[in-house]
Amino acid sequence: MSELSERLRRLREEKKPIKSMAVVSELCGLEKGAVGRYERGECIPGMEALVALADYYLSLIHISEPTRL
Repeated sequence: MSELSERLRRLREEKKPIKSMAVVSELCGLEKGAVGRYERGECIPGMEALVALADYYLSLIHISEPTRL
């Protein structure tokens, strides 16, 4: 699992109430299994997906640079 995959998983689990990967995908306007594939490291999110995830979680810095938390 990559650092990005692990960070995405932790962000989803830390945001209360915890939502399923499918629900986060839907809330971010991504296809149903997208967040699951990103968290498992099966693929890397593109810029559009990163922006959608950043809008949902906090900011792009929190996803790409976990040391800034």
